[in-house]
Amino acid sequence: MNTAFRFFIALSFLSLPATMPAQRPSPEQRPDLSGKALLTKATPDAKSTASPKPAKAVKQYAIEQFMNTTRVGGSAFTADEKTVLFHSNKSGIFNVYSIPVAGGEPKQLTNSTKESTYVATAFPTDARFLYRHDAGGNENEHLYLRELDGSERDLTPGEKTKANFLGWSKDQKSFFISTNERDPKFFDIFELSIADLKPQLIYQDETGFDFADISGDKRFLAFGKPGRTTADADVYLYDREKQEMKNITAHEGEIDNQPQVFDVASKYFYFLSDEGAEFKYIARYELGTGKREVVEKAPWDVSAIYFSRNGKYRVVATNEDARTRIIVTEEATGKSVELPSLPDGDVTGVNFSESEKLMAFYHNGSRSPANLFVYDLASKKPARLTDSLNPEIDPADLVEVRVIRYKSFDGLEIPGILYQPHGFSGQKKTPALVLVHGGPGGQARTEYKAYAQYLANHGYTILDVNNRGSSGYGKTFF
Repeated sequence: MNTAFRFFIALSFLSLPATMPAQRPSPEQRPDLSGKALLTKATPDAKSTASPKPAKAVKQYAIEQFMNTTRVGGSAFTADEKTVLFHSNKSGIFNVYSIPVAGGEPKQLTNSTKESTYVATAFPTDARFLYRHDAGGNENEHLYLRELDGSERDLTPGEKTKANFLGWSKDQKSFFISTNERDPKFFDIFELSIADLKPQLIYQDETGFDFADISGDKRFLAFGKPGRTTADADVYLYDREKQEMKNITAHEGEIDNQPQVFDVASKYFYFLSDEGAEFKYIARYELGTGKREVVEKAPWDVSAIYFSRNGKYRVVATNEDARTRIIVTEEATGKSVELPSLPDGDVTGVNFSESEKLMAFYHNGSRSPANLFVYDLASKKPARLTDSLNPEIDPADLVEVRVIRYKSFDGLEIPGILYQPHGFSGQKKTPALVLVHGGPGGQARTEYKAYAQYLANHGYTILDVNNRGSSGYGKTFF
């Protein structure tokens, strides 16, 4: 659901007359937004995430100032590992930029004024890169090659063609793409050698599978396929040698299985499943024997697992109470990698350089939009490469959110994200808004929300509710 529309619904609801049914929650069932109650009902880290108390009076800002943030995304290390490619709407529309890994001024590489342009990947051998954009908002994105001389080449022509970049081969002499050029309903998979860039068909889809990964030896392709509901899905593996498709998660009832990644040795395929469990966990399938086994469970949903290019590091992401937690592990030793200390929020888009010495990632906190970082794994030094918040806004004037819980009419605990204005003591009431996210599923998160920060900056208390049916709190809650 569009966030502005959701915000309008919240405002409209609060302005309605009291014509709701008489079965209203009793006072003890309603969320208590006083400071005292929040300290007892908040998560254990509530103290550390409380809004900082600025030494000076809080400055108020206009909504336009909050909305005037820079959006950034994507990351690809160049072949020399001296710069990172990313996309940003700094120019007024998304374009591709490069920036030194140690920080500095970004350099704009594409100059679109009409089409939002996004980085797809950097070539491993030279300064070429791939990027994508559609035409006139038709949502049919093509893949384009930026040549060494700065010229542009459309690798996936066709007025109604939509294309996706899927990844590089293990030897990095070719890459994989998918297009629906043959049939708008299905995406066929092709391999393109960097020597001639001619697409070679490796899989023709007639079913509507969702591509996930291809093994390093190019023998197996992994797909996902949704079932009857949003909580039901299966994982399929296609054997190119035998030309056979196999459902490796066949089941009865509702089980959510999500394909993830092959290991570097092409021995296992990793996937997520909630079979027999409340939360999604990591499982793997042995390609040679068909044996399945559980790899790792957590008291929250595991949302992703993948490996650095040469398999030195394993990345696991979990959705912990509306925040993404990243754990990076050395595969050889099983030891967790020390990661930089950052304010509470989401860490996403973890990406390693070819040498596996550098790690790019995005951090998004409640007082800061997403910013691109590069972390030197040897020196343990992170470098923030972007500053997305409007420079007119002092982050100290914004509020740090807290995750709270309150009991519903039947005793079920409902989590929510709370924004409280600076100076709130619980002794004086403030105007309040309740935000309800869209669905099915969905989740209010501890990320930067311009409109919520604007309201908190102007004295409102905001409760962004994760109502029952929200994602991230187990199958029973969903």
